[in-house]
Amino acid sequence: MTAAAHAQTTPKKTFDLGNAVELVSKEEGHRQPLAPEFVSLEDFSPLEVAYDFGKIRREDIESGPRSIWRYKQLLPVPTNVEEHPNTEPGCTRLVRADKLAKALGVKRIWVKDDTGNPTHSFKDRVVAVALAAAREFGFKVLACPSTGNLANAVAAAAARAGWDSVVLVPKTLERAKILMSAVYDGSLLAVDGNYDDVNRLATELAAEHEDWAFVNVNVRPYYSEGSKTLAFEVAEQLGWRIPEQIVVPIASGSQLTKVYKGFNELSQVGLVEPSPVRIFGAQATGCSPVSTAYKDGHDVVQPVRPDTIVRSLSIGAPADGPYVLDIVRKTGGAIEDVSDDEVREGIRLLARTEGIFAETAGGVTVATAKKLIEAGEIDPDAETVLLITGDGLKTLDAVQDQIGPKATIAPTTDAVNQALGL
Repeated sequence: MTAAAHAQTTPKKTFDLGNAVELVSKEEGHRQPLAPEFVSLEDFSPLEVAYDFGKIRREDIESGPRSIWRYKQLLPVPTNVEEHPNTEPGCTRLVRADKLAKALGVKRIWVKDDTGNPTHSFKDRVVAVALAAAREFGFKVLACPSTGNLANAVAAAAARAGWDSVVLVPKTLERAKILMSAVYDGSLLAVDGNYDDVNRLATELAAEHEDWAFVNVNVRPYYSEGSKTLAFEVAEQLGWRIPEQIVVPIASGSQLTKVYKGFNELSQVGLVEPSPVRIFGAQATGCSPVSTAYKDGHDVVQPVRPDTIVRSLSIGAPADGPYVLDIVRKTGGAIEDVSDDEVREGIRLLARTEGIFAETAGGVTVATAKKLIEAGEIDPDAETVLLITGDGLKTLDAVQDQIGPKATIAPTTDAVNQALGL
């Protein structure tokens, strides 16, 4: 029996997922009931959640909890979601980055700093939504294939909720991310292969284990909706308005598509005035299938074998790649990729200008923004938001050979003065 069949034969006949009403296929709009399904049987395209929002007021959101649950009316979660033990992610800071803007030669940049989430990446957002839906569907184990950050978030969320977890990662994952997943004492399995091998294995396991909720497989439509909260928070923190430009790192591509969906839904329900936003995508050159397709003018994304220090974005066959291309072109944005050396410099540039230490994915975002500004793609006079999705403490190996003490000195004032050239 499949996981979906199991969930649909449990005693509960209806699900409390808030204002979510059904699933819709992304290609042809076929509709089907809410269930733990991720591919339409009609057109074999991905499924996403559709809603009947009703009236949503700013004051209701602003008086809500200091977490993503302030936006629960816009998410596929139970009406009492905040009452269950969870990691309570979200409400991370939006930093006005004037020194970074000056270094890049633009008027104004904001940095959405998601390093402040419970496991120090944006993945806490998507996992919290996936867990809430999985609980409603009757699953008992939280699971995932991961390039690292998702592994951390799933292991932590399961521990907090009192669930078992099964986390699959490539054995070459950064040591810090392996340790940060293992500390929660769930079932962490290192797989001899890259992320695409791990993802294939997870899909097979999801079909075999009826009570395992693979957050980015069988409950993916709900999981991916968590990325919308980045758009919701940015808009609220800007005084309930949509930024003119935003740069988003691309792994599977889901985050970019959901940020766009989030801005559109805010306009749809009247929480913000409708306004255009140009969306830019960022990849590492060593794993840049979406950037390559964009530059070549293609609609199809050809899979690649990743070869980059940016493991958190190393998805060689991005599921949402075609939808990313469509959104970027429709909004007048662009997609660019940057070398590993440019990634390292992006990390250091953000750190020395704004005091924010980003992981390699953040280095991709900053370095790509720099490259797009220099190429004239990003408007230097338009307000721009950069998404920084993870903490640099997770990827110390990326910069460890480039940074360190200025000098090793004796414990004397003369030694200090000499080292500093005073």
